Amino acid sequence: MSRIHEALKKAEMERAAAPGGAVQPNFVSVPLSEVSDIGDISVAVASVPTGAGGSSGGGASFASPFSLDALLTRCPPVEWTPDPATMLFFNGDDSARGTEEFRTLRSRLYHAREGMSLKKVLVSSALPREGKSFTAANLAQVLVRQHGRRVLLIDADLRGPRLHEMLGTTSSPGLAEYLNGQSDEFSIMQRGSLDNLFFIPSGRQPENPAELVANGRLKFLLQRVEPLFDWIIIDAPPAVPVSDAGILAKSCDGVLLVVRSNQTPFDMARKAREEFVGQSVVGVVLNGARDDPGYERYYYEAYQKNGTRAKS
Repeated sequence: MSRIHEALKKAEMERAAAPGGAVQPNFVSVPLSEVSDIGDISVAVASVPTGAGGSSGGGASFASPFSLDALLTRCPPVEWTPDPATMLFFNGDDSARGTEEFRTLRSRLYHAREGMSLKKVLVSSALPREGKSFTAANLAQVLVRQHGRRVLLIDADLRGPRLHEMLGTTSSPGLAEYLNGQSDEFSIMQRGSLDNLFFIPSGRQPENPAELVANGRLKFLLQRVEPLFDWIIIDAPPAVPVSDAGILAKSCDGVLLVVRSNQTPFDMARKAREEFVGQSVVGVVLNGARDDPGYERYYYEAYQKNGTRAKS
């Protein structure tokens, strides 16, 4: 008999033995198949106290039905005011500087997907200020530009979150509240003006970020929402200064490392790679590279001329 089953049976016996006049809480049970592989957190998740009538009463109702209809109903669009300097795909300019590079990155991820299971991608860097949040946000945007693709962007950098500032939205409730058991999936998820792009902000900054990301609830969250999305992009803290990224990577299919041109020390980049031993590093993004303006101008002019001749 599993520990989950034993705990549920014990709770049931305790409720049955309680005095008849005592008011007992209602319990809502998660199917064991959903929690059987998330370790010691299983017992805590398997029985979630709820208020009268099955309402969560402000707590997390982890067993609430999670479907596309529920997602669209309970996550109505909200107004975002994205930063035009960092959010490349919100202004409708498909030729803006940097957009073609993100399309190339998208193509290479799809190519990698042909040989492996790849949906949950962690984006990290060796050190702060190397462009990981910029990369994660714009990768999510370019993925959702493909027709019918639904993408979830998660800010899992509980120490120095930036995605909510880039998107121009609120930071809470968010992932920290979910990991603390204070909010459910629906209440932390946002939907903005870009079709099919959903966002989970970091939430209020916790005192114990490493313990929160290691408590097992993130894996449960990803298991719940994964069937509804084509891609899940997770912005993680830098890998060298703190342990969070290595912990988060265990719940993902692959890792994308961001290094900054002429800034990231080689030994730091190598050390960041070592933090993901046993995890699949699917690629490295070189951020801040200086292009040769003459070559870039020649390439795009030649491409446009060829395109014009082809149409004539």
